[in-house]
Amino acid sequence: MSMATRYIAPWLRSPCCESLTRAPSQCLSPLRHKRATHAAAVAHPPAWRPSSALDEWVQREARPISLRRLTFFGRTLTESRLLDGANYCRLELPTRIAHRLRDIQTLPYVVVANPHLAHVYEQYLSAFERFRRVPEIRTLDDNERYCKILQETLTEHATVIPRLALGVLEVRGLMRPEETDKFMNTMLRSRISRRVIAEQHLALTDTFNSPWHFPHNQPEHDPHIDTVGEIFLKCNAKEIVERCGNTTQELIKAAYGSNVQLPDIRVEGHLDATFPYIQSHLEYIIGELIRNSIQAVIEQRKYDGAKPPPIEVLICETSQHVIIRISDQGGGISNEILPHLWSFSKGPRLQKRQQNLARVPKLLGTLQELKIPGADSKNHDKHDGGSSLSSLTSRPPDLRLGIGLPMSRVYAEYWAGSLEIHSLEGFGVDAFLQISKLGNKDERLTTRASMDAI
Repeated sequence: MSMATRYIAPWLRSPCCESLTRAPSQCLSPLRHKRATHAAAVAHPPAWRPSSALDEWVQREARPISLRRLTFFGRTLTESRLLDGANYCRLELPTRIAHRLRDIQTLPYVVVANPHLAHVYEQYLSAFERFRRVPEIRTLDDNERYCKILQETLTEHATVIPRLALGVLEVRGLMRPEETDKFMNTMLRSRISRRVIAEQHLALTDTFNSPWHFPHNQPEHDPHIDTVGEIFLKCNAKEIVERCGNTTQELIKAAYGSNVQLPDIRVEGHLDATFPYIQSHLEYIIGELIRNSIQAVIEQRKYDGAKPPPIEVLICETSQHVIIRISDQGGGISNEILPHLWSFSKGPRLQKRQQNLARVPKLLGTLQELKIPGADSKNHDKHDGGSSLSSLTSRPPDLRLGIGLPMSRVYAEYWAGSLEIHSLEGFGVDAFLQISKLGNKDERLTTRASMDAI
């Protein structure tokens, strides 16, 4: 049996399956037959295709990056460096997509037959085939054509997160929760890594083509002297907390009415602490945490008509890290929810989460997706594919997706940071976000397909 057949059709190894045409539900126990039959009925099975090209790319190792490495590479941007960066993307993106395709192929067939997961698989396969056929990039014109491919793919893949989350919820009875959470975390980390690579190259190309770009002289004329592509060299935690707080307060007022009493957001500690970071990542994490805190506080009926207690934010700077603690008096997290806080597939109100996710056609993980409809979009990331959720849904308070905290932890851990939640039921919550201050830590990602890595 060839390697391609071994992975493309793993169910063939089961003695109860004689051909690809046999219904996948026949390979399951009677207790799972009904659920599997339904899954197979509502989806067209993914078009598994033996691919020697995929086998070849899966054998390649991903080459991790760090914020510092990206900064040093892009700080002095020449034509040669821009083309080197393009060719790094050209090889790295299909490598990382290939690993995730192989991970999907090793899932049970009835799981991958889920319409949402099958859709993600087809999107990834299409992107893989598109990227692997890009020839070596030798000129600026070649790079411009490649950037168009990158931008189109970023736009197409804006549906991946809600599709993955819906698929994981729908197949939760067919896999162990630990397995689905591991799969989801791996897919999200890899997705973040690919978007970082692609968006950084697009941003560097914009920089190179800008009229104010001078590679070797007059850096004082550069209006983006503190940025290198998507990396902001002097992220200030205080400013981001205040900006996210203002955005969230606008959202809450729009949902509850302008007369609602909102808690103040008090920021203390090392207010001048700065560090290199991708600002959209930090805004998403802090935006989710502040949103949860404000909403928890105002939904406590004991504060009706009275000024609620403030959200306390403490910023601590050390030689290696910046730590942000966000504290509220919103009553804490119930014991029903707390054990499943970081899971994509466990916890209460799963049916409601599925209904809410179905209302979210696109999700990128940006601060703009917390905004209200019609909010000013002039500061939206030009590389977000124009698909910010603000133009699609307001994410009002009743639209609880159940993936905000797990996604925030994935973002935090991606650059070697951490996110922890401590809850005192009946009082409030402390959230601790730790960020690597020096930007010298490699991204955290699963570099190989899990089965190949064994």
